[in-house]
Amino acid sequence: MSTLAPAVTAELDRPYPLVATATADFAHDGFVHLQNVLSPEVVEHFEPTVTTEVIRLNTQHLPLEERDTYGKAFIQVTNLWEHHEAVRQLVFSKRLAGIAARLLGVHAVRLYHDQALYKEPSSGITPWHADQYYWPLSSDRVCTIWLPLQETPLEMGPLAFARGSHNFSFGRDLQISDESEAELEQAVAQQRFEDVVEPFALGDASFHRGWTFHHAGPNRGTIPRRVLTVIYMDADIRITEPANNHQISDRQWMPGAEVGQVPVTPRNPVLYDARWPA
Repeated sequence: MSTLAPAVTAELDRPYPLVATATADFAHDGFVHLQNVLSPEVVEHFEPTVTTEVIRLNTQHLPLEERDTYGKAFIQVTNLWEHHEAVRQLVFSKRLAGIAARLLGVHAVRLYHDQALYKEPSSGITPWHADQYYWPLSSDRVCTIWLPLQETPLEMGPLAFARGSHNFSFGRDLQISDESEAELEQAVAQQRFEDVVEPFALGDASFHRGWTFHHAGPNRGTIPRRVLTVIYMDADIRITEPANNHQISDRQWMPGAEVGQVPVTPRNPVLYDARWPA
């Protein structure tokens, strides 16, 4: 088992000073971009380990030109926390989970899963989509942190959001694809949702709701755009009947839990509870 330096461990557990307007902005916009969520030193501490695990666990070996649109968007590896103790420490950070709980307005959050998304140089777009299409969950009290592991200027394809689109029901039946890119791009323009894209400094992170439409441009940089995401769900959320084949597949992230149950499983621990002792 790896041992983290005390300063790193302390930062991962230390509450983040959320600005007074962040929760209201998150509810109104469907996302929030926060600065200095982690110090650059802590991000740099974890990046080599996360990257090594992505390389080791990656199963995508086709050349870019032979992949479909989704395959060209990024290399994707899920639940790295199960493979390396240091990654587990980052994914289980009470600081990050506490932000999610406060933004969602719940007392506690549990883990759905983590996911590394590495956008290679010269890779393609990430099409417009909403994550909650994939989740067989009973409410929208779910959000994702998008934590870049390097400074992410515009040319590297940072995540971009349609402001206020989480309240828009059109397109919720679309999986990420060429079709979702075309239909949602048109819908976002017609509804005059602002397409918000900003660079990320090292240590910045964004949080977005499950039904917020988002996308990313290609990586025109010379190095991979390295990102770790963690999906947090209300600790009291329940599993629902799957609405599509992807939701059937996603039941694997909540093994043994049945429809109607709270997913209290070894893969879905509570990561933050406001009632825990300080």
